Amino acid sequence: MADSLVVCEVDETLKEKLKKFRFRKDTNNAAILMKIDMQQQLVVLEEEYEDISLDDLRNELPERQPRTFIVYSYKYNHEDGRVSYPLCFIFSSPVGCKPEQQMMYAGSKNRLVQIAELTKVFETRNADDLTEEWLKSKLSFFR
Repeated sequence: MADSLVVCEVDETLKEKLKKFRFRKDTNNAAILMKIDMQQQLVVLEEEYEDISLDDLRNELPERQPRTFIVYSYKYNHEDGRVSYPLCFIFSSPVGCKPEQQMMYAGSKNRLVQIAELTKVFETRNADDLTEEWLKSKLSFFR
């Protein structure tokens, strides 16, 4: 039931951008930040970043607003020497934001994940968690 609930639609240009991002050939870390336009009830692009670390990305996030849907392309150096480039969907929902905003974001997350066709979906309640160690611990389940 929750999978079929769509609170906000996704902007058509954002859908195209996510598709292109999914098939990008670059090997650096990159991110797409998305937010909900509350008036239009539409998920829209907020910002794009190339060659950005998780530390730098964390510093770009608002502290008390849940406007953070992130698709992050990460250069992952495995312990055995392999390198992979997982696409991660990160939903940041800080403690202390307005309940209406939290509901809109939580209710739109699944649809956005489906559109972006991502399987590595992570959530955090504290932007300070967004570190390379945190991401590596999450990705370790996907060997």
